[in-house]
Amino acid sequence: MWQKNAIGDMTHVKALGLLSGGLDSILATELIRKQGIEVTAFNVKTPFCICKKDGTSEAAEAANQLKVPLKVVSVEKDYLQMLRKPKHGYGKNMNPCIDCKIFMIKKAKKYAKEIGADFIFTGEVLGERPKSQHYPALRLIEEEAGLEGKLLRPLSAKLLPETVAEKKGLVDRTKLLNIQGRSRKPQFQLAKEFGIKSYPSPAGGCLLTCEEYSKKLRDLFANKKRVSMADVALLRVGRHFRLGKNKIIVGRNEAENKLLFAQKTPNEYYFELPDIVGPITILQGPKTKKAIETAAKLTAYYSDAETAKVKVNFGRETLNKYLIVSVPDKADVDKLRVGHIKN
Repeated sequence: MWQKNAIGDMTHVKALGLLSGGLDSILATELIRKQGIEVTAFNVKTPFCICKKDGTSEAAEAANQLKVPLKVVSVEKDYLQMLRKPKHGYGKNMNPCIDCKIFMIKKAKKYAKEIGADFIFTGEVLGERPKSQHYPALRLIEEEAGLEGKLLRPLSAKLLPETVAEKKGLVDRTKLLNIQGRSRKPQFQLAKEFGIKSYPSPAGGCLLTCEEYSKKLRDLFANKKRVSMADVALLRVGRHFRLGKNKIIVGRNEAENKLLFAQKTPNEYYFELPDIVGPITILQGPKTKKAIETAAKLTAYYSDAETAKVKVNFGRETLNKYLIVSVPDKADVDKLRVGHIKN
């Protein structure tokens, strides 16, 4: 799309669109592209994104399908700082939806300036998400991101005040939409009209919306002042147990056993049964007698041991120590599980 500038010359209109890879962001991108506007897609990769089985992201797949360039920005420490204490609170689990959106739009704003984009747009739909997409929340997000009146939401634009880009004629408001609410039928129909066949289910691709993962993260924040990316990465691996100041992680399969062993720090004990198929267990925190015994018992519980008492080897660099422990019962194991509700 071409637009006359202040001195009457024709300039090409450029837009930066936040692309999660979900259907809404795909449709918003296609709506803007169909107006002849040059679009660059922008994606913020957090430690909590759920990638596809082959390791690719939904955003990368969507950008490839739409044939638009994609800029991916990875965030770590600054995102964790926001996540530990989000200004606007969490959703149902540990998802800080409003703060997360503000965070991402601020990153997009910075990149839009670098590439000379004329405006920024998102795939947000009015009323689709109860916490972050009602009208006051949409206004709050753009205000705190420093884009008041400048953030375009193409799918719901006709239900919202005109943005600067619309007023300047950079984008044709009459070709934007008035979708609202939680029903996805209008989006499915639009995808059909656009010939878009590949898109993920509406369930979402963020681990922070998952109850089990959120329990692990909440436990981590409650018990460790300085959380590292390695700590966050381990939340995806194994079964997690809490004993006071100790975290005990038990592998669920061979792949996780290898990963736990590879990621353990030199000071952490690891546990394994000799000559019996079972997990590798990592003990984090103080090496008290009770903690060591508990980690050994959990290792025995998840093994193929058929006897009431089991030998469990352990050590830091090598398995140079051992304990004979009784295999605990399920009730005792469940009491230690992260997220267990105590009666």
